[in-house]
Amino acid sequence: MKGIKLGDKESKYPIIQGGMGVGVSLHRLAGNVSKEGGIGIISTADIGYQEEDFANNPNEANLRAIGKEIKKAREIAGEDKILGVNVMVALKNYADIVKECVKQKIDLIISGAGIPKNLPEYVKGTNTKIAPIVSSLRCCQLIVKHWMTKYGYVPDMIVIEGPEAGGHLGFSREELQEENKPKLEDITAQVVKYIKEIEKDTGKEIPVISAGGIWDKNDIKKFLDLGASGVQMATRFVATYECDASEEFKDAYINAKKEDIKIIKSPVGMPGRAINNEFIKKAENENCNIDRCYNCIKTCDVKNSPYCITKALINAVKGNMKDALIFCGSNVSKIKEIVSVRELMGELTVGL
Repeated sequence: MKGIKLGDKESKYPIIQGGMGVGVSLHRLAGNVSKEGGIGIISTADIGYQEEDFANNPNEANLRAIGKEIKKAREIAGEDKILGVNVMVALKNYADIVKECVKQKIDLIISGAGIPKNLPEYVKGTNTKIAPIVSSLRCCQLIVKHWMTKYGYVPDMIVIEGPEAGGHLGFSREELQEENKPKLEDITAQVVKYIKEIEKDTGKEIPVISAGGIWDKNDIKKFLDLGASGVQMATRFVATYECDASEEFKDAYINAKKEDIKIIKSPVGMPGRAINNEFIKKAENENCNIDRCYNCIKTCDVKNSPYCITKALINAVKGNMKDALIFCGSNVSKIKEIVSVRELMGELTVGL
């Protein structure tokens, strides 16, 4: 079993822990995943929510927290391990966040929730590698061609997020209906075939990573057999001792039933997969009072938004479940216990 190679570093296992915000995957989770042979990913979405001045200066607090979280994660993982961040294109201060991550010498930036058209201009001349998140072959082709034409830059990695992923989804509500839902297996096979052509033309090795609904080593093997270089998994890493979320957040995962999983319309205009709790039910029928804007997402219409997504996600990670938006993947109901990152990595890789 090969790991994932990026530049002069290579992970032991072909597993990336998906970035989860707000605050669900920070230094403790990401650092330990990298330490145990995977690639840990810090979510930069409102990463500074624990800073004292976050309420009044969210942008400054977020930029300050990036360096702190990366440093702490490095101390856990070690300098020889691959450590990454997830940066959403939809963030209002996207460019500033990316530049700060590069300044902090992060190994990998994974970027989705929009098309990261200008990402290469921020990393040229550095050792930071970049990977767009795509939901289809067409999206992949668009980004690859744009980067190569405008910047002469070939992606360092491609991450495919299928329709079973958690959080915000790169599909329409119609596409997420069972009868219309694309299969991650099909998208993976198409993207792998296309990327092999790009590799042949450019001489650059480009790992393709499959994500969304991947649960166990059998799923991992299936996508490796389809030609993927690895998988990205998020939901399972919430149920670890090292996950940065509150115990109440983890308990919500453990207690979730299949019928509790719901596709919601996020205030930022995208569909998302979440646990259908009292907060979501209330938000569907009445708008919550938004007393402060954190200037987080470009597409958020504060005046007509049913609730503040930043506040709802911070409530979740802190354990205030009464007013919490709890994003999750499609397999959340399978989670029954909390384990260590080491135990989980062992379970996912034994016999592969």
